[in-house]
Amino acid sequence: MQIARKTFSVLFVIAITLSACTSTSTVSTRTPRPGVTEDASVKNTPVPAVSSLNVEVEALSGKQVNIWHPWFGAEASLFESQIAQFNTENEWGIVVLAESKSNYSELFSQTDASIKESINPNIVIAFPEHALAWRDHVVDLNAYVHDPIFGMTSLEISGFPSAVWMQDEVDGARLGMPAQRTARFILYNRTWARELGYDSPPETSSDFERQACAANQALSKDADENNDALGGWLIDAHAMTPLSWMLAFDGGVQEEDGYRFLAPGNIDAFKFLKIMQQKNCAWVASTDISVYDRFASRQALFATASLEEFADQSRAFGALGSDDEWIILPFPGEEQTAFVLYGSSFLMFESDDETQLASWLFIRWMLSVENQARWVQSTGLFPLRSSTMDLLSNYSASHPQWAQAVELLPAGRTTPKLSSWRLVKIMMADGFRDMFDTIRHPDLTDGQIPLILKQMEETADELNK
Repeated sequence: MQIARKTFSVLFVIAITLSACTSTSTVSTRTPRPGVTEDASVKNTPVPAVSSLNVEVEALSGKQVNIWHPWFGAEASLFESQIAQFNTENEWGIVVLAESKSNYSELFSQTDASIKESINPNIVIAFPEHALAWRDHVVDLNAYVHDPIFGMTSLEISGFPSAVWMQDEVDGARLGMPAQRTARFILYNRTWARELGYDSPPETSSDFERQACAANQALSKDADENNDALGGWLIDAHAMTPLSWMLAFDGGVQEEDGYRFLAPGNIDAFKFLKIMQQKNCAWVASTDISVYDRFASRQALFATASLEEFADQSRAFGALGSDDEWIILPFPGEEQTAFVLYGSSFLMFESDDETQLASWLFIRWMLSVENQARWVQSTGLFPLRSSTMDLLSNYSASHPQWAQAVELLPAGRTTPKLSSWRLVKIMMADGFRDMFDTIRHPDLTDGQIPLILKQMEETADELNK
């Protein structure tokens, strides 16, 4: 199905309206004696809400919550400032302490080691697939989310896009809460495309190929012989790029509790891209010039970038003094388009009841609309809740590509829910990169695509054991 071009806000208004229309029933607090008619006012007396978490509020005072996170630089600074605010303002007297592990790889290694020694932190901000690797130690957050005192209302829950909300759910268990979400998109130079004779962005893979090849042909006819192989799609091997292409062609990699790479849709996707390279409509760049500069200088009609890279791309256009208009697109297949949401989540580890509740209260606070707005303005990532958009009107107006991505957000797809995905995605990216490496594999053609996918599937099966 083609991604519906509906706005972010309209989709959420529908979800919120449906939630608000759900009636709330009340329960009588007394059992009537036989033959005695109950007073109507007694029947409608609601039962007072009681927490199911078995923690006295007074026991939270002074509770310390230790957090490990992967961030550095601006993200780490913002997170530390938010922690300082929480420690000062929270009504329970909870104290949060954070420690940066600088990147996700180091975070995973240290957390994995700490679990084995039973000295793990209370919260780790990691990928959903990491939670699956630590599943025996990660707390199912459903009891906290739905607690009548300390949880979230149905209206608050409905404010999370489905793809964002469901990414942390596995077999009915909620193994985390979203901390960050981003996605990879196709960048498209609309101004240059119009000069080439195309008034509309490509909606299908055939349109995409046609415009990419036209850009290459335009460069091959100019006076510069050095750009004859450029102009189309600048090939990118970030793991979410091949996954998005496969999904756009009705493929994908997860099959039940394992992987299937050798599938018709995946073959079609990879053949399509390899043929584009063979026709000089897609090309691999050296690393001496950034992708942002190449795209801004019209060396490529199409490039690929994640949400957090949009600011760098805008600066590249500004540095060149270019007035070209560029927009973002999902990855096009012949009958549908696709893109993949990915990012980190708050994972809570088992401890005592009081510390777990204190950890949850910090997570819930971090997901407030005010904190989410600050996070978006600092990082350029997706807002995790629809209500955050009320605080981001100025940001949206000044970041049009980000606003376009937000409109597409409800249609985002999710990554495989397998713990081995943390390794399989690296393998997939490496294999995808090799597929276009004409120096190492000068004789590789589109006819060998099934063999490549078969090798990927076999390797994924080994990594999944």
